[in-house]
Amino acid sequence: MSSTRIDTDTIRRLPKAVLHDHLDGGLRPATVVELAEATGHALPTTDPDELAAWYVEAADSGDLVRYIATFEHTLAVMQTREGLLRTAEEYVLDLAADGVVYGEVRYAPELNTRGGLTMAEVVETVQEGLAAGMAKAAAAGTPVRVGTLLCGMRMFDRVREAADLAVAFRDAGVVGFDIAGAEDGFPAADHLAAFEHLRRENVPFTIHAGEAHGLPSIHQAVQVCGAQRIGHGVRLTEDIPDLRGGKLGRLASWVRDRRIALEMCPTSNLQTGAATSIAEHPITPLKDLGFRVTVNTDNRLVSGTTMTREMTLLVEQAGWTAEDLRTVTLNAVKSAFLPYDERVALIRDVVLPGYDAAL
Repeated sequence: MSSTRIDTDTIRRLPKAVLHDHLDGGLRPATVVELAEATGHALPTTDPDELAAWYVEAADSGDLVRYIATFEHTLAVMQTREGLLRTAEEYVLDLAADGVVYGEVRYAPELNTRGGLTMAEVVETVQEGLAAGMAKAAAAGTPVRVGTLLCGMRMFDRVREAADLAVAFRDAGVVGFDIAGAEDGFPAADHLAAFEHLRRENVPFTIHAGEAHGLPSIHQAVQVCGAQRIGHGVRLTEDIPDLRGGKLGRLASWVRDRRIALEMCPTSNLQTGAATSIAEHPITPLKDLGFRVTVNTDNRLVSGTTMTREMTLLVEQAGWTAEDLRTVTLNAVKSAFLPYDERVALIRDVVLPGYDAAL
């Protein structure tokens, strides 16, 4: 294993694991155009390349609420069985093409019911599409395993319903739960009953926290709701006043010492204003301080990104090495919502040999 800098072609070959990636934020632009035409939905442009650029420009506002608003068009084409099957299958194939060997995809089934599907039918359909994608990827020699996180929308009233579905489908591809949506003003503890239900049923969950809101959001997610991972968590640095000195506050110490994974999404954080640059993104000092940081894409279409791109940016702008990339990949697999023996096997049989072969 080399501690020297590596190039993009090498990074592309590395086995990757992504824990924080939204299904409705990762559609292919051409697919959005084709499905929108079939359903009569009006888009800002019908040129796939122009649409891809529009997404990035529209999301690059520095505001989480405006960032979320860009999902109007992807969700519009994900209201039918055909649309869900296609987007789920393509999602898996795109991960495989990026060198991802394990991924967790998240979405809120309540947002896909405008065409008449029930939330349960949405979950069944997405799982069918994901399975088709995994079969095709394996047949092509690029196997990838994808687990599902069902989301409840924190500003609406169907969070418990989504949690019930996570329990019902936990043996059918759903590996965990999350709440998503506007963070500021919609505290996770409003849905405490859903999280208590998940704990009783032994279903793991992560919570979006510490992106648009600060330490109280992270504290509530971890200490009140019991999250096993934190989505984003960039503002945890507010409890580390001296990042270079490494003196941690009590909350930051709790998160680090108990290996609560931080699902960090550098490019997305720049777009929403949660970070100012890749070079100054909190992911690097948190990594250096021993936090279990992971690298993620969040929304590949909206951010115009891939895991290869995120890793390349960290190498080129934040000075990361091959060893750093290996560390965060291992962090992700260790924190995956999979049984322990399956995580060990993935590391032993796929990730470590893949790094040895690529480097």
